[in-house]
Amino acid sequence: MRRIFKIIILILIIGFVAIQFFQPEKNMNDDISGLITEQQQIPDNIKEIFKNSCLDCHSNNTRYWWYDKISPVSWYIDDHIRKGKKELNLSEWGELDIYDQIAALDDIGKEVERNKMPLKSYTFMHKKARLSDDQIKEFMVWIEKYSEELFKSTVD
Repeated sequence: MRRIFKIIILILIIGFVAIQFFQPEKNMNDDISGLITEQQQIPDNIKEIFKNSCLDCHSNNTRYWWYDKISPVSWYIDDHIRKGKKELNLSEWGELDIYDQIAALDDIGKEVERNKMPLKSYTFMHKKARLSDDQIKEFMVWIEKYSEELFKSTVD
């Protein structure tokens, strides 16, 4: 019985080491020209919210941590990033027309206001990503103001 236990542990260790060789491609791109924070004049406090709470999953440039290099955690994180970018890629903000930007801002605001974003699984490991009530209010005020500016630019 003891020998079987040792064999099982050895197989698990070998399996764990083997899967480390199967890492997803990293979401890293040096071109930030299309990023929302580069496309628009955004106050520093709002830029900080985007940086800490949004851009790791909703842009083409994720900041990776030590645990992001360990499979199967790396696969889980890669899946989140792919899904996040599919919903909204803030690195492609400059490619959206004004109406899509307004709609995206509305969606962002709804998700943040309902505490659906950032995801709890993300804020669990990234304490800076947690938004205080004051930060949510500041963010919502900025979204409203920026949406109005975008809308006015379509009327002019």
